[in-house]
Amino acid sequence: MKKLLAIGGVIIAVFILIIVLSNKSDEEKLKKNPYGKDNLEKSTIALIGNPNYSNIVLPEALFEKIDANRSVTVYYFSPNCGYCMEMTPVMMPIAKEMGVDVLQYNMLEFGDKVNEKTKYGIYEFPSLVHYENGKEVGRIVGGQPEDNIRAFFKEFEGK
Repeated sequence: MKKLLAIGGVIIAVFILIIVLSNKSDEEKLKKNPYGKDNLEKSTIALIGNPNYSNIVLPEALFEKIDANRSVTVYYFSPNCGYCMEMTPVMMPIAKEMGVDVLQYNMLEFGDKVNEKTKYGIYEFPSLVHYENGKEVGRIVGGQPEDNIRAFFKEFEGK
């Protein structure tokens, strides 16, 4: 009986240690938080520091750029979206190679702001959208192969 209690105690101690270390890791990541708020979803925290998610745009900055009639390419994603997690590591190196500035908008954290207060209509993701003169001129939705991503960038950024 004592052995079972000792083994149970060790197992509980290991779980507590894992939780403490995970929380410490999250605290370190939150020091470099590009989202401007502290209450982030766990899946968002996991992406902080990932080079494929290094061009995060906040709602106000995005709306300002679009409303200023600037040419803007936005990648609407969610850290909980499997297709997003597959497409991002394909798309971002292509964007870098082609010199395309892709703003990354986290729908898990700010989806309510983009859809309730604007006319953008982003309900599926990943969505890669290009705006010119304050209006949407191109959109591809869902996980896309490399060729489609290149064609999209070439069409809207190659002007």
